[in-house]
Amino acid sequence: MDQTFSKRMDMDKIAAIRDMWKGKLVLKGVVTVSDAEKAISLGLDGIIVSNHGGRQLDAGGSTISSLQSIVAKYGDQTTIMMDSGIRSGPDIARVLASGAHFTFMGRPFMYGTAALGNSGGDHTISLLKIQLKQVMEQIGCPDVDQMPDYLSKI
Repeated sequence: MDQTFSKRMDMDKIAAIRDMWKGKLVLKGVVTVSDAEKAISLGLDGIIVSNHGGRQLDAGGSTISSLQSIVAKYGDQTTIMMDSGIRSGPDIARVLASGAHFTFMGRPFMYGTAALGNSGGDHTISLLKIQLKQVMEQIGCPDVDQMPDYLSKI
C-alpha cells in the first residue's frame, strides 16, 4: 500500500481516477460536509462515511454525527453509505434512520468467523437480521426504506 498510495489520498488523485474510470466510483473515508461536497463535485456515484474503524485515530468524531450532517446537506444528491462502529441490528437501524442508504460492517463477521469457522458469517447475518427485524417491529416500521420517517416520530 505504501508504494501504491503515497501519503494522503487527495481530491486531485481522486479526480484523476474519476477521469480514467467511467464506471461507478465511490469514495470511502468521508467524514466532513466539505469532503462530501468535494466528492459530489467530482461526479462520484456515492460516498461512504467512515473513519476506517477508528484504528489509526481513535479520538476522531463519531461517524454517526458526521453522517447526520452530511445527509442533511447532501442526502438527496448522492448515495450515502456508512461504515465504522456498526455492530448490531439496532446499530443498523440507527444508521438507516439517520439517512444512510446502506451500511457496511466488518468486525461482527470476523468475530463470528473466529468463533464458528465457516458457518460464522451465516450465523452473524442471521443474528443481525433478527435484531433489525425486532427493532422494526417495535417501532412499527414495515420497510427499512421508511426507517427515517418512523424513528423521527419517536
